[in-house]
Amino acid sequence: MAKNMQPVAKRCAALDISPAAMGYSKKTTNRNPKANVRKKKSEYAMQLNEKQKVKFVYGIMEKQFRMYYEKASKTQGKTGENLLILVERRLDNVVYRLGFATTRQLVNHGHFTVNGKRVNIPSYLVSAGDVIEVAEKSRSSVKFKRLTGEDAVVVMVPQWLEREKNSLKGTVTRMPLR
Repeated sequence: MAKNMQPVAKRCAALDISPAAMGYSKKTTNRNPKANVRKKKSEYAMQLNEKQKVKFVYGIMEKQFRMYYEKASKTQGKTGENLLILVERRLDNVVYRLGFATTRQLVNHGHFTVNGKRVNIPSYLVSAGDVIEVAEKSRSSVKFKRLTGEDAVVVMVPQWLEREKNSLKGTVTRMPLR
């Protein structure tokens, strides 16, 4: 599997994204500020920048992004909104939004089940009514014990997801909207 190894602070600076929004703290760089800054960007440059932001935020490589775009363009409605709905439905994103994990690596290692079946594919598309929970064997892990109890981290769950309190279980109530 391909993986982007470029430094996070450098990519955040190039795409004008706050590293804190990506879950990284105090990752700033002041090397060569405002170098090669053009005052006005072309339409193509703005579109390319937005595409690169989406790819970076969701951890998608170009080939997979193209596949999502083609699928979104074939469905009815606005292509941009359909594309964002598709990438929001990815299992690694749903697990992140539910607050169960900060990286897709936990999905790769098979720590999660969808409707009772173990899934280790980050790009698995969930649908409305799916139940995502931490696998039985993984619940005793320190990573997941921190998520339950009184000292658990509070996570803002989107409206299209529902997380049960004091359990490692979440449900997709409906499809995400823009």
